[in-house]
Amino acid sequence: MMDWVGLCLCTALLVWYYAFYVGYTSGTQTAVAWVQCAWNRENDYEHGWMVPLLAGYLVVHAWRRAGEGELRHGPGGLWLLALGGALALLAARTQQGRVAIGALPVLLTGLVWCYAGPRAARTCAFPFFFLWLAIPLPGFQQATVGLQLLATKGAQWGAALFGVQTVVEGTNISSASGQWDTYSIVGGCSGIRSLMALLMLSAAWGYLADGLALWKRVLLGLSAVPLSILANAFRVASIFVCAEYVDASFAGKTWHDWSGLLFFFPASLVGLTVLHGLLAGEIPLLKKRRVVVRTNRDEA
Repeated sequence: MMDWVGLCLCTALLVWYYAFYVGYTSGTQTAVAWVQCAWNRENDYEHGWMVPLLAGYLVVHAWRRAGEGELRHGPGGLWLLALGGALALLAARTQQGRVAIGALPVLLTGLVWCYAGPRAARTCAFPFFFLWLAIPLPGFQQATVGLQLLATKGAQWGAALFGVQTVVEGTNISSASGQWDTYSIVGGCSGIRSLMALLMLSAAWGYLADGLALWKRVLLGLSAVPLSILANAFRVASIFVCAEYVDASFAGKTWHDWSGLLFFFPASLVGLTVLHGLLAGEIPLLKKRRVVVRTNRDEA
């Protein structure tokens, strides 16, 4: 009975601290309100609201696996609770919402360890720490410069495959034939937003691929980086192809705005599916054939 009382008190304390304690953004926001405001276009984290939803599903999936074994109390989780509590106090003292949200997975893992044992804590650790993907990284937008250059070079190469010759000057690309005006590969076209969203999906995909070895699941999770770069390069290239052969106005407005939804994510998900099939050996043409050798005794 005391265990359940303690669990309820700890849960209530977490809810109060994250949902009701107003100590961030100069004492005007709770930790939950801070992270919700951080999911904006400026931080390239408009997909942030999807992270807790996916994390919740992963927790349910993990808890079902943890329930297959015996759940037992484990005092070893106290050090995790102490670490998480120290981070939460540091966040409140410095008014850093990023540190407060970062402390939540540590606190949740320690709580599960204390009340369900180390096995359950290990099983649920990834879904809890998956919440870190909801925290916008400071200064991460600086990576857009390198991604802009990659997108420009990749788009030039992709457009050339379809016979569209282009001239590149930095991140500006124009038609060699003068069919359309110069396009500038700005930060929004670098693919940084799509990269973070795809990284979230690929991490969850890799975790749920139970039948694969650990290194294969890690490879699936990290595959978001090359897949997003390739898919974004071809998405931008498709704009140039559309401008060359269809209509420059349509390509620069309508197709530019919708190509991410209609091209980028389907292509990336197909890439993840194919990679998963390769790692699992489920691609039909690449399956190993079983060779049955019959001996004379079998024929008799």
